[in-house]
Amino acid sequence: MKKLIVHGDAGFRKNARIAVDGEEYVVFGVARQGDWHGPDEPQLWCTVGTEDERETYDRRDYIPMHLDTESVDAEAVEVVENPSTAV
Repeated sequence: MKKLIVHGDAGFRKNARIAVDGEEYVVFGVARQGDWHGPDEPQLWCTVGTEDERETYDRRDYIPMHLDTESVDAEAVEVVENPSTAV
């Protein structure tokens, strides 16, 4: 599990499957930053990991500030599967 900061809007949401540098991840949580007083483009601060790590995320059995952090541009993120927009 790690934090992924995406510069720009890559077009995915929570529970999406994405690929970055050949590694596939599940997006557990997304916080959109920078819409009002931030940089010129939004930033998506995501918690990502493998499906095996979902229970650890759901139970909050980790320390967020101890996760590795990676920063990428939106163009470097491939959306493999996006959850349905239906409610």
